[in-house]
Amino acid sequence: MTECCCGNEGVRLLYSCSGGADVGALSDRIARRLAKEGFGKMSCLAGIGADISGFIASAKDAECNITIDGCPMRCAAKNFEKRGIKPLSFVLTEMGFEKGKTEVKNENIEAPLKILRKKLNKISIDTAEKKCNCC
Repeated sequence: MTECCCGNEGVRLLYSCSGGADVGALSDRIARRLAKEGFGKMSCLAGIGADISGFIASAKDAECNITIDGCPMRCAAKNFEKRGIKPLSFVLTEMGFEKGKTEVKNENIEAPLKILRKKLNKISIDTAEKKCNCC
């Protein structure tokens, strides 16, 4: 996990890998659940990858950019790092899931959701210094 990049807008943005592998599909489902539960707002990873100025500006202004990748390739996180933005990065294979052998089903969504909820609940922002106190 890398450190969180922070701004002053008080918004957490969620970006998920939605790659061709099962763990990519799982990442997407987890991010959507987190957004529905109010842990952040989904944003467009493709917009970051395509260097679309509005998406880049939103990411730079966000309190935290949270990436959920399926595998160690960390494609979502690397989109940010390439642009000089440090995301709070989570990788499902580091949570015990195996690429190519993980069925996208509720029980495989619930386990990482529990972990991520706990970690995301610990994130706060120091408004005087404009720095996240991530996990």
